[in-house]
Amino acid sequence: MSGATKKGSGGTLIVGGSQAGLQLAVSLRRLGDTAPIVLVGEEPHPPYQRPPLSKEFLAGEAGLDSLPLRAPAFYTDSGIDLVCGERVSRLTLSPTGPPGSGVAETATGRELPFDRLALTVGASVRRLPVPGAGLDGICFLRDRDDAVNLQARLRSAARTVVIGGGFIGLEVAAAARRLGGSVTVIEAADRLMARAVGPVVSEFYLRAHRRRGIDVRLSSQVSAFLGIGGRVTAVALADGTELPADLVLIAVGVVPRTELAEQLGLACDGGIVVDARARTSEPSVVAAGDCTAQPHPVTGQGRVRLESVQNAVAQAQVAAATLLGRAEGTKPVPWFWSYQGDLRLQIAGLSTGYDEQVVRGEPDSERFSVLYYRQNRLLAVDAVNRPADYMTVRKALGEGATIPPGRAADPEAPLKSVIETSPCARERGLV
Repeated sequence: MSGATKKGSGGTLIVGGSQAGLQLAVSLRRLGDTAPIVLVGEEPHPPYQRPPLSKEFLAGEAGLDSLPLRAPAFYTDSGIDLVCGERVSRLTLSPTGPPGSGVAETATGRELPFDRLALTVGASVRRLPVPGAGLDGICFLRDRDDAVNLQARLRSAARTVVIGGGFIGLEVAAAARRLGGSVTVIEAADRLMARAVGPVVSEFYLRAHRRRGIDVRLSSQVSAFLGIGGRVTAVALADGTELPADLVLIAVGVVPRTELAEQLGLACDGGIVVDARARTSEPSVVAAGDCTAQPHPVTGQGRVRLESVQNAVAQAQVAAATLLGRAEGTKPVPWFWSYQGDLRLQIAGLSTGYDEQVVRGEPDSERFSVLYYRQNRLLAVDAVNRPADYMTVRKALGEGATIPPGRAADPEAPLKSVIETSPCARERGLV
């Protein structure tokens, strides 16, 4: 295969049929790009929503027909060549063509020339390298087929063990418990959702899930999976405990897919390294979504990897503008959510590095929020069944405003009534 490609022959190639990939294609069209766009993904399904897989779909509240992000006719009408079920195995940048041009080869030998390249390849599930990990009945939840398989197995599972106390693990645990089975959650850290929320919220979820009959075990390590006839029957812990199991879900995080980026010699460090304009270390190539490590969206310092729909969409919009030589000026506030049965957690901002917190409401009432500050500056909110607090903080952060800690501490005072606009925000015309 030649490493060169004909000039002008390929348009934009987007590798990864993810939400970020589709958004990038949509954004190119909305910005007036008329060149060919090829969106290639290795799953056999057109781009679909992933968050409902562990929430509404798993709980039986939404069907497969609700998952696609666009109707089939959209791709034809928009001039987007959607290629499903093809894995890009090799990328080559042209040594003689325009910067960023080259050719991709799929596992089936298909060649896809491109003038511009975007990587939206997402992440893959993290596995546990312990004995018995290949037994039947051990599941993961990352894509649509995983969700269909897990949903079917949950209906007949009397004893479910979930490995991992993050969003996905706890959402599945809540769904399994509502079906009436015995559920145990194993978490290696000393608190739940430690990467996403503060200790107050972690402790609340521990108590709340235990009240609902879920056995949660912290600071616990899996040493092996046990089975009979090729099927899992128990989970062995490092302390010698054996937990009977008909079904095991491993939800211990994801690993950014960097193989193609590394093949191109792009910088990778906890993900494909990009700047605020979604440019990789080869500036003519962009990347977006779960596969990337980017500057902190507020401070611009260091690198973070954000696994959220909001980030996938926002970063893809920036990447599209970058490919067209335009600047995307806005910096949206990061936000996340996790629906664990009737416990609805909404997060706005990033609380990392906070030095003060304000708890509004009583956690045991299952309706409260925690506001986080650093040097008196509002950073983020974790809101449990308190959507008004979440929306107010998200709005304040987006406007560069703040909510003084002393005034936020009054749980009866609506937060929107105590927002203070900073002088710099007024000067920038944000309010």
